[in-house]
Amino acid sequence: MTESKARPLVKICGLREEATVRDMDGLPVDYVGFVFAPSKRRVTPEQAGRLRAAAMRTSMRDGNPPWTVGVFADPTPEELERTLAAVPLDVVQLHGRETPAYCREIGRRFGVEVWRAMAAEEEGVPAGPERLAEYEGAVSAVLIDTAGGGTGRTFRWELIPAYAAQARRHGLRLFVAGGLSPDNVGELISSYRPDGVDVSSGVETDGTKDSGKIAAFAERVNLA
Repeated sequence: MTESKARPLVKICGLREEATVRDMDGLPVDYVGFVFAPSKRRVTPEQAGRLRAAAMRTSMRDGNPPWTVGVFADPTPEELERTLAAVPLDVVQLHGRETPAYCREIGRRFGVEVWRAMAAEEEGVPAGPERLAEYEGAVSAVLIDTAGGGTGRTFRWELIPAYAAQARRHGLRLFVAGGLSPDNVGELISSYRPDGVDVSSGVETDGTKDSGKIAAFAERVNLA
C-alpha cells in the first residue's frame, strides 16, 4: 500500500432497509455493510441477500455498485458458509477474538477479502498499534474503532498516525470508525487522511438510517 491523495473510501454500515440502499444510488459510496454479529442492526442472511440485490442495481462506486461487507464476531466456518451461500459478500469484517491464522484461513477458504476490526484504545489506554504486524498477509485492512463498537463515540484521533504508520509498514489499509458523522468527518480527513471511513449511527435519526445524512456524509468525504 502506498500513500495516496485519492478520496478516502466510504463504508456505510448497519443497513437494514432496501429503500435506504436505493436512495444511495449516485452517491460516492464504496462499501455497504450488513451486520450479522449480535446488534440492534443485525440482519438475517436472507435479508442481507435482498439488500445486496438492491445495492447491485445502484451506481455508487465510480459508477459501479458498491462492494458488500458482512460484519461478524467470532463466527464459525459453518456460520460463514451458510451466510455466504445466501449472500455472496465481497468482504468479511471480523470484530471478535479472531486470530491472524483464523483470518488467513477464512480468506483462503471462502475467497473473500478479510478485514480485522479492533479497538484503538481500552479505557483510555492505547491498545497498541504494533499488533497490526501480526495481521500482515492475513487481512487486507484494519478498522480501528471506539472500544465496544457501535457506541456513537469517537476515540482519541491523535492515536491515528501511529496506527497509520504501522498499517503502511505492513501493507494494510486503515479504516477509521467510531462516532463519525457528517459534522466531523471532514475534520478527520483533513487532519489524518485515513484510507477509509466507516459510519453507522452517525447517519441515523432515532435509530433509523437517514438518507439525507448518508448523502451529506458521503459528499463531505468526497469534498474533504
